[in-house]
Amino acid sequence: MMQVALVDAGGANIGSVRYALERLGVAATLTADAAVIRAADRVILPGVSTAATVMARLREQGLIEVLRQLERPLLGVCVGMQLLFEHSEEDDTPCLGLLPGRVARLSPGPGIRVPHMGWNTLRTQRGSGLTTGLDGGHAYFVHSYAAPVGADCLMSTEHGQPFAAVVQRGRVAGAQFHPERSAEVGARLIRNFIETGLQ
Repeated sequence: MMQVALVDAGGANIGSVRYALERLGVAATLTADAAVIRAADRVILPGVSTAATVMARLREQGLIEVLRQLERPLLGVCVGMQLLFEHSEEDDTPCLGLLPGRVARLSPGPGIRVPHMGWNTLRTQRGSGLTTGLDGGHAYFVHSYAAPVGADCLMSTEHGQPFAAVVQRGRVAGAQFHPERSAEVGARLIRNFIETGLQ
């Protein structure tokens, strides 16, 4: 049976991510145990908080280097995706550095509120097994910071400006939206991650 580790990084969405996995028949282990994370077939890093808060929790648990050196497929969700990058403008936070680039605050403007909360259409930038069946789908976002549309961006959307909705480089991937709140699109993303292992 596939072992899925859900990193206990704090945040209110851990229970709902776990339930989304259970709906797909996947029993994930919520854990901060380095050995369990290393042994898992798939690892998911959720996060609902600030970049600094989640990084501090990972540091306290001794998981920074565990995640940096992980040899298994890793999926960051929401703040968990932002932490995959080198740096976040949020509280000037150094992050995991698994993906190049910086996460920046979204810019408010006429009719553009920050934080961004709502449903957005996903647009493919380049193909991947992770995003099969998602092009043109709608996903639910709640965030104030976002990653740029760079070389590692698989899917983008926009809120006053384009930003990365799904990213991947090798065994490391992330989704800025909340798959656990994005109905069939979210379920498909999780299922793709479990089944393809980012191949």
